[in-house]
Amino acid sequence: MTTGFDMTTRYLGLELAHPVVPSSSPLTGDIDHLHELVEAGAPAVVLPSLFEEQVIHEALSVHRSLDQASGATPEAPEGYFPELDTYNTGAGGYLDLLTAAKQELSIPVIASLNGDSFGGWTLYARILQDRGADALELNIYHIAADADMTGSAVEAMYLKLVESVRDAIEIPFAVKVGPYFSSLGSFAHKLSSAGADGLVLFNRFYQPDLDLDSLHVKRDLDLSRPSDARLALRWIGMLAGRIDCELGATTGIHSGSDVVKMLLVGADVTMMAAALLLNGPGHLRSVVEEATSWFAERDYVSVTQARGSMSHEHVSDPSGFERANYMKALTNYAPDWA
Repeated sequence: MTTGFDMTTRYLGLELAHPVVPSSSPLTGDIDHLHELVEAGAPAVVLPSLFEEQVIHEALSVHRSLDQASGATPEAPEGYFPELDTYNTGAGGYLDLLTAAKQELSIPVIASLNGDSFGGWTLYARILQDRGADALELNIYHIAADADMTGSAVEAMYLKLVESVRDAIEIPFAVKVGPYFSSLGSFAHKLSSAGADGLVLFNRFYQPDLDLDSLHVKRDLDLSRPSDARLALRWIGMLAGRIDCELGATTGIHSGSDVVKMLLVGADVTMMAAALLLNGPGHLRSVVEEATSWFAERDYVSVTQARGSMSHEHVSDPSGFERANYMKALTNYAPDWA
């Protein structure tokens, strides 16, 4: 579709054909599906996260198996199998996916890392860089379950992590964070100063439920809905133009309208997972066409021109992002039964 509207954008030092990027999900964890996403027009992809705990667990499992018969007989004092000192346990499958994606796809590949220790973050960040990742997304999924851990201690942990990764790698990286900070704007500035090239808002923390029959905690996965995007819309609108960091919007991006809204408040890219899982890779093309048409019909020239035109800094009534909008919404609401 030719409209004359320029959809190109820039994110993490990468020139992208448009700002709708398939984010980390089971779709991006399969090379065949990655090819389908490219055919649907994906400008880049974010691979699923490499989990440090998973790598360690798999490596320990292999060594436990090898050591099981160690010392059982004089004929096999070291066990029945050779030590796999040079064999890459745990991360091998992920690194194979990254290598295949870099070799077979014509678009940038962003690796994702979810660590559990400072050493793990830096080690695997370097490994992913060396395997050819164009950029990295740090998926920081930390639940401050310790009631004795202060908010300042949580922030300090994040900042130390970002600084350590910045010192370890040269490729650009974004930090995917949750919304649960007492002063998110201030903390966003600190993350940028610590070395983050981008922020992805927001990490969606999955909430537990209870199974009343078995009395166990359930781990159900509920996919996002379009209404879930409003939290990111508010904070991207509040941060755009005020922070030296690129902004990615994620969670609740399902349609072209969702993409348009995020760009207008200041996002550099939007990221989709749930909508693609629900509708298939081809849905990406429809979303891009819908967003492009919206801008073209209103005589916008480019994403660069449109980006941030309705941010907190530029909108005619900035109170819409703040507490005043909350009060108006409550007082003006009329239930259907009334």
